[in-house]
Amino acid sequence: MTMRLTVLGSGDAFGSGGRFNTCFMVETAGRTVFLDFGATSLVALRARGIDPSAIDAIILSHLHGDHFGGLPFLLLHAQFLLRRERPLLIAGPPGSRERIDAALEVFFPRSSGTSWRFPWSVVEITPGVPDEVLGIAVTTAEVIHPSGAPSTALRLSHGGTVLAYSGDTEWTDALIPIADGADLFILECYEHARVVTGHLSWNVLKPRLPELRAKRIMMTHMNPSMLERIDEIKAEGLLVAEDGLVMDV
Repeated sequence: MTMRLTVLGSGDAFGSGGRFNTCFMVETAGRTVFLDFGATSLVALRARGIDPSAIDAIILSHLHGDHFGGLPFLLLHAQFLLRRERPLLIAGPPGSRERIDAALEVFFPRSSGTSWRFPWSVVEITPGVPDEVLGIAVTTAEVIHPSGAPSTALRLSHGGTVLAYSGDTEWTDALIPIADGADLFILECYEHARVVTGHLSWNVLKPRLPELRAKRIMMTHMNPSMLERIDEIKAEGLLVAEDGLVMDV
């Protein structure tokens, strides 16, 4: 059984190249599950004509604004405009519920105490402990990216198809088992040459690509120094994430 991937946001935190913050839509087994929901994600959905009420679950890699900051807008949009009634599940690393409530309060004071017309819940996934989200098997691994809570890479599997995602991280051997044998590995590479704390650079990553034994690798979360070198990435046989890209995994 395949998964259908729609890239709604492939940008870095600063919208380099005019790209939206990180947001991936995965459709499988009649479910619509999102990987990350950055601050611009509701706008990205509306721009693509995707109904936010179709979202069954959101899985967060880590708790930075460009990866989860769109949730307050999504929740309040569902409450007041969509008048959503069916449940929404949010899964993320330990600390997710507290940070989501805090974000609601910062952006819209007293909103965390809303009498919600639809049930939404947060499940916190312990890194390294296999779990499941709506019947999709999920494995996470802690990576190196300071975010005030564990930052994780993710591996989703269903019906024999495996989709892996690095989240944000500098090089760590924890990526190797996450990527191993995956049908697609979505991999951040923020910087070309400069070594950046908490992020991968191309000069560090390139010689280690053979260790990531995924069937296909797609680069994402690139700053201008990487966006200028997309041809170099493609020459290595890698895919490049683009906002609006739709593909079967």
